[in-house]
Amino acid sequence: MTIDPSIFKAYDVRGIYPDSITPELAYKIGQAYAEFIKPKGEVVVGNDVRLHSEELKMKVAEGLTDSGVDVVDIGLISTDMYYFAVGNYGFAGGIQSSASHNPPEFHGFKMIREKVIPLTFEDGISQIRDLIVKDEFVKSETKGKIRKLNIDDDYVDYILSWLKLKDIKHFKVVINPNFGYAGVMFRKIVERGKLPIEIIGLNDEPDGTFPKGRPDPFIPDNRIEISELVKSSEADFGIAWDADADRVFFCADGGLFAEPYYLNTVLIKQMLKKYPKEKIIYDPRYTWALIDAIKENGGEPVISKVGHSYIKEKMREVNALYATESSGHTYFRDFWYADNGMIPVMQILEFLTENDVKLSEVIQPVINKYFISGEINTEVTDKEGKMEEIAEKYADGNVSRLDGVAVEYSDFRFVVRPSNTESLLRLTLEAKSKDLMEVKRDEVLAIIRSGA
Repeated sequence: MTIDPSIFKAYDVRGIYPDSITPELAYKIGQAYAEFIKPKGEVVVGNDVRLHSEELKMKVAEGLTDSGVDVVDIGLISTDMYYFAVGNYGFAGGIQSSASHNPPEFHGFKMIREKVIPLTFEDGISQIRDLIVKDEFVKSETKGKIRKLNIDDDYVDYILSWLKLKDIKHFKVVINPNFGYAGVMFRKIVERGKLPIEIIGLNDEPDGTFPKGRPDPFIPDNRIEISELVKSSEADFGIAWDADADRVFFCADGGLFAEPYYLNTVLIKQMLKKYPKEKIIYDPRYTWALIDAIKENGGEPVISKVGHSYIKEKMREVNALYATESSGHTYFRDFWYADNGMIPVMQILEFLTENDVKLSEVIQPVINKYFISGEINTEVTDKEGKMEEIAEKYADGNVSRLDGVAVEYSDFRFVVRPSNTESLLRLTLEAKSKDLMEVKRDEVLAIIRSGA
């Protein structure tokens, strides 16, 4: 079968429908997954809200059943619900039809083994690609069966189990699930838990056309709408998820958007309060606030490369309690080392109730102490050559090559990392003052962009 090899990414399969992602490919992915994984039990399939996701999911299921694998169809779900299904019920693996936070023309597939262990490019995704290219599949003499399973209630109960307080304060909350499924599930959580929360909905009806563009709160322009609504409605805070809801972002009272880097200092405090002296994973993009929060609250900081598969691998290796990424992913040991976009909401509800504070009162001091550039992307032809140039230029600093090039001085630090899929270098920089951050940001950018 002729395929576009570029759709097989570091962590998933993703491309344009119906150019590179087709029903035929979906069927072959089901077959190849069955041949590579050889699952010993039922395999979960689910889909996000995209227009063709259900169709593609059913073709995956057909490929699995034609290979003799029994399938459990859990329907329309978020990514963290998909992880929950495989982990909670002990299924043998799973394939979700989803393209995460990409624009509506994108579709794709996320694949995991039993115990919610992700497939990576090196271990699973490239092998599945090669099997599809060979296209030598043989249908099983015994066809697998498909059964449906609605996991909504069990998932809601699980999320509510993270809320340890019997009584939380009354909150007015703006939610923006970016037309994904998170809004539906959050309302179910509030209703089933009888939580005293007044919900103001924004983009909260599932719509796979994503009428307002790329459904990704990590993009600064996509944060304006929720910030303005939180401010104008005098809400206590706002919650935004990306379209498949495995990343969560918060907007504090008054419309102050809380970068995940800053917000995670609160979650670290909550986790270590309940589970002291545990290991916490962080990524190299921004580190100072996280390391300080971990140490101040009695934890042990452990660094990992960026990317969910690397972080989950490192969490298992050191048995870490929790992991955070500045892109909005949060990972929990008690959630099968996977990322979840709803658990942090429960933790913020708890924190604000227990401490009787506004979210802005907690976040603003962190913002005032750690000054960050945001992620700045630049198209670069020779990514490796440019990173070597930067490493030489800043050789008098503390240089790390764990993930791209990280350079640290006493008053500023930065990371330049290559994109896995595009000819881009990504810069993130933090400093002890706003002026220094801006000066050093522009200085490093000038080097990246010279001759780019």
